[in-house]
Amino acid sequence: MTISSRSKVDSIVFDLGGVLIDWNPRYLYRRLFKGDDEAMEAFLREVCTPEWNARQDAGRPWAEGVAELVGRHPEARELIVAFDERWEEMLAGAVAGSVEILGHLFSAGVPLYALSNWSAAKFPITRARYPFLSWFRDIVISGEVGTTKPDPSMFRVLLERHALDPSSVAYVDDSSPNVAVAADLGFAAAIRFVGADALRRDLVALGLPGLAEPLPR
Repeated sequence: MTISSRSKVDSIVFDLGGVLIDWNPRYLYRRLFKGDDEAMEAFLREVCTPEWNARQDAGRPWAEGVAELVGRHPEARELIVAFDERWEEMLAGAVAGSVEILGHLFSAGVPLYALSNWSAAKFPITRARYPFLSWFRDIVISGEVGTTKPDPSMFRVLLERHALDPSSVAYVDDSSPNVAVAADLGFAAAIRFVGADALRRDLVALGLPGLAEPLPR
């Protein structure tokens, strides 16, 4: 955790995927590849790559992204189309322990915000599936603003929209590059998420209320 001592933390910004929500294309493609993990990994590395998906996260329409890949890989058309049409099957449950922490913070009245790389077209599906997303005062989604983390401009959208002083805001993300940007922008604390227990300890150390007791097992 990177900490600035300039002021007390009074609000928190969370990433979603990998911190609060378990999203992974392998949940879908393990079924489609019928257990052939080697072929699945090759497909996700060479066809529906993270870089390709990131362009949808940045606002590119899914129809355009799918058409581009089908044109380059016509033999994989059904598998490519599934990334769009069966996207919901990539969602699993909440990340263990994290939502409990979020609930404690919400109950204690801590202002909560989210900043996440997510397709604007898919986010309504996500919002309907995870009721705890209503605890956030605002959620800035990359697909709605046209850029993705770690671009600092995405962080600034949230800060400027709510007149937040980063020196009083903690940021939580599972991505090291994103955490580094938050630190560079002067966030009071930039926390790389590695698990709920460590996150609770970091937030307690920052003086956040409602977290002094260990999470229930």
